[in-house]
Amino acid sequence: MNIITLTTDFGLKDYFVSATKAALLSEIKSINIIDITHNISPYNVTEAAYILKNAYNSFPKGTIHIIGVDSELTPENIHLAMLFDGHYFIGANNGIFSMIKDGKKSEIIVSVNIHKNIISSFPVLDVFVKVAAHISRNGKLEVIGKKIESILELTDVKPVINNTANKILGSVIYIDNYGNVITNITIDLFNEIGKSRNFEINARTIKFRKIFKNYSEAIDYNISKDKREEDGKKIALFNTAGHLELAIYKSNPSTVGSASSLFGLTYRDPVTITFN
Repeated sequence: MNIITLTTDFGLKDYFVSATKAALLSEIKSINIIDITHNISPYNVTEAAYILKNAYNSFPKGTIHIIGVDSELTPENIHLAMLFDGHYFIGANNGIFSMIKDGKKSEIIVSVNIHKNIISSFPVLDVFVKVAAHISRNGKLEVIGKKIESILELTDVKPVINNTANKILGSVIYIDNYGNVITNITIDLFNEIGKSRNFEINARTIKFRKIFKNYSEAIDYNISKDKREEDGKKIALFNTAGHLELAIYKSNPSTVGSASSLFGLTYRDPVTITFN
């Protein structure tokens, strides 16, 4: 059975998700459709790449991943199909593919060229579904596209290291469902630049001088529950994806607030680590 995942910014109010699934079911006989998410912020390729990069490897090799974010065909936003790490990805050349690959080599990338008889403002439905159907029939990517070597690289979403290598200049790339703030600073970069030195994390007026291994490590369970600092505890940690995360213990964005709202941080806001 073919496994196809969907990652889009469609939301669930409109008919787009159901129409895409219906088209897939019509085109492919044996199929299992998995929703990764349809709640990507509109046109936010960084957010889409972060989620898909950390989700795709949980699926079996050969899974086909359709990416419906900023997918309208233009001369500067061509459609791509990629085989990378044993997985197939279908989307637009808007930077998502380069962020998923993260400097690693793909098996093949093609510029999709099946648009001649397709006129649509809904490429996920009319183009990406057909590409997925072709792949599901063990079709080669070279049949539906021309092999290319270069794709769009988004360099402005990568952290910057200052000349004296004592500062990482990062930024917010994602706000999760709990309002936790995810940055583009990874644990590998932190260790490479930090070299076990003392550090200070600065995000607006918030400062951190310690990074915890998990959320509960920030709580001192030797103190009785009625006396210890728990709810509202500010935490910095590296999450399961290996990215620096700024959080508030057991926050609720709809009631008491979250790291994003209480720290005043949103997408692309700067987060800096200084080592000394």
